[in-house]
Amino acid sequence: MSAVLSVVESKLFSLPLPVQVIMPDGQHLGASNANIRLTIKDRSTLANLATGQVGVLGEDYVEGKFDVQGSMRDLMRLAAAILPGSPIDAARVGRFTELIRRLVSVWRHSIERDERQIQFHYDLSDDFYALWLDPRRVYSCAYFRTPGMSIAQAQEAKLDHICRKLRLTEGERFLDVGAGWGGLLLWAAENYGVDATGITLSRNQHAYVNKLIAEKGLGGRVRMDLLDYRKLDDSRPYDKIASVGMFEHVGRAQLADYFSKLRRLVRPGGLVLNHGITAGGIDNAELGAGMGEFIDKYIFPGGELTHISSVIERLTEGGLEDLDIENLRPHYARTLWAWSDALEARLPEARATLQGAQGERSLRAYRMYLAGCAMGFEHGWIALHQVLAQPRAQGGSDELDCPAGQVYPWRRDYMYVR
Repeated sequence: MSAVLSVVESKLFSLPLPVQVIMPDGQHLGASNANIRLTIKDRSTLANLATGQVGVLGEDYVEGKFDVQGSMRDLMRLAAAILPGSPIDAARVGRFTELIRRLVSVWRHSIERDERQIQFHYDLSDDFYALWLDPRRVYSCAYFRTPGMSIAQAQEAKLDHICRKLRLTEGERFLDVGAGWGGLLLWAAENYGVDATGITLSRNQHAYVNKLIAEKGLGGRVRMDLLDYRKLDDSRPYDKIASVGMFEHVGRAQLADYFSKLRRLVRPGGLVLNHGITAGGIDNAELGAGMGEFIDKYIFPGGELTHISSVIERLTEGGLEDLDIENLRPHYARTLWAWSDALEARLPEARATLQGAQGERSLRAYRMYLAGCAMGFEHGWIALHQVLAQPRAQGGSDELDCPAGQVYPWRRDYMYVR
């Protein structure tokens, strides 16, 4: 028996659940009553299994080097168990490497590259996303206000949570940066009476939302533009701005400029809510053990993570003042498992939607991505923060009780008391 095979066999008997590995020659290793069966087609996969490089194993799965029998939840239990250490620690880098990353970040996030990267992900197939998202196609962390909420109910609760934090009122000019399939844009218009503008770089989303706007008869006060945030006209500022699940695509080197743009887009005393994925560690822009590389290659090219402490620094550099910070990490773990379970329940339909060899690779990638991210949020390797902010105050008056022109009351009651 080879040394690698010996390590794999030893690992199998130390796992928290029974696992079986079936070799290309038909040899069986591990438990016969296994929760998870890995059918190996390429022996190079064994080295990644032995060293716990779970991101590389994910790539092996996408490329058809092994197959899986068993639930994705059990598979993620296996993945967490074979990791050699924290993927946060594994992704830490020195100052020189961080400088190189910053230069690469600047290069990767031109307007043209960002457009291609967004379309790579979001224009995969609207029908595919519809199989496992809620009916509003809200593709961001839900808010489980009560334990028994369905994913559809929790997404509506999230939309309302954001609108309440922003204190949206009828007639206000509201901007949704990276508006996706229009869930928040339409919720704010229909339930709070705002004049709403959304932007996206996805051609599919742009067409889909404009169709919904026409069907709902909202063309007079809701619009969806195919536009990069850097090209938004800031000569007539908005009252309120939300950016949901978008700033992860901005790039760490561009964050101060991004927040500066949001500051110029909102009126003095107005409110900005930034909702996005953040790093679990201070020094890592991605997860180690090959996880970051997997997501960059198959799911979100150009995506970069930033710790919440750095987010607040960049936000302040951009001229905004943080008012309220909420970590929704466990909410995103539950959201992702709901998406993963929904996709697993409709695999035949997903295969019919994503046809051919490339479609199968995409489906395999998303199976690993959704379940793997759920695991990442459960373990605290990544988080999700909502940050409510306003343009930095100029001073000179008592700000409590909302003086004229100011929106934020400096008390949290309005967010939570119904």
